[in-house]
Amino acid sequence: DENECEQNNGGCSEFCVNLKNSYRCECGIGRTLGSDGKTCEEIEGCHNNNGGCSHTCIEVEDTYQCECPRGLVLSEDNHTCQVPVLCKSSSIEVSIPKDLVGGLDLSLINTSCNNGTHVNIHFSLKSCGTVVDVINDKIIATNLVTGLPKQTPGSNGDIIVRTSKLLIPVTCEFPRRYTISEGYVPNLKNSPLEIMSRNQGVFPFTLEIFKDKDFDEPYRGALPTLKLRDSLYFGIEPLVHVNGLETLVESCFATPTSKIDEILKYYLIQDGCVSDDSVKQYTSKDHLAKHFQVPVFKFVGKDNKEVFLHCRILVCGALDESSRCAQGCRRRVRRSAATKEEEESGHVANHLLTGGPIRIDFDD
Repeated sequence: DENECEQNNGGCSEFCVNLKNSYRCECGIGRTLGSDGKTCEEIEGCHNNNGGCSHTCIEVEDTYQCECPRGLVLSEDNHTCQVPVLCKSSSIEVSIPKDLVGGLDLSLINTSCNNGTHVNIHFSLKSCGTVVDVINDKIIATNLVTGLPKQTPGSNGDIIVRTSKLLIPVTCEFPRRYTISEGYVPNLKNSPLEIMSRNQGVFPFTLEIFKDKDFDEPYRGALPTLKLRDSLYFGIEPLVHVNGLETLVESCFATPTSKIDEILKYYLIQDGCVSDDSVKQYTSKDHLAKHFQVPVFKFVGKDNKEVFLHCRILVCGALDESSRCAQGCRRRVRRSAATKEEEESGHVANHLLTGGPIRIDFDD
């Protein structure tokens, strides 16, 4: 049986589905196949497959729009209604319409995490059976809200049910790659780096400058002045501690200004490898944290009295022996086009947190 989809996607403009001795073209939500059976066209109105809407389709002048029942929200495709989910680094919050939960007891994968018939459910990435996986370029946390009929009437007057079982899969996605920047010392502007993934989740890190090699007390408040003979202790700190994950500091470099694209830059770590022999890495108590020491330095030029650090972090699954984190130091070598494309496809946009600057005390 020849797979017609392998060649030019079967001529389909979107999706090609291989069948026995044949194939068919399919379209995404909100579009339908044209008369040629291959080209996808926008659904022109509610009369055609309800406009592709999961719930209500409304005609508006020369076009149409999808609407949701009270308590549900439109997803990014503008056609599917879903239960509102707020993904935070410390918790996941699910808001379920009262109309759906009448007479039901709600629970998560771990059934001891139940909330009666409350509409709002809160749980963390480490509790209630939440499963955290690393898939391609994302960290994905999943759980399942289950509603089963109550055994006795509730105090709120629920005496009937309209469904035998309610299942609401909950998914939060977090990117794996982060670029964070800081002056030599995090000042009062120091705050968590928040990375948004399709407006669904944040997974925060901070770049801290510590007072000594114990890495217990970061600098706060007024910015100190570091001398060229001092040691600089810096580290990557997670604000959420999740088991089953690990981090790799892919690169750290310094610039004389806060601009990450500054032409003048000096690498301390590159491709997961220490590129300056004076850099020393310490063992950290938290498996996601990374701690380093390097002698204080400045950039050549009398006007260059400030130093900023920028670090790129990658998060991986701890048990994935083939992950980039597991590979650790990997010197840059000549790569094939396929390898480059594979690596770039797993790269998400860098997000920047900038602070400082700090003055360097040196002899003219």
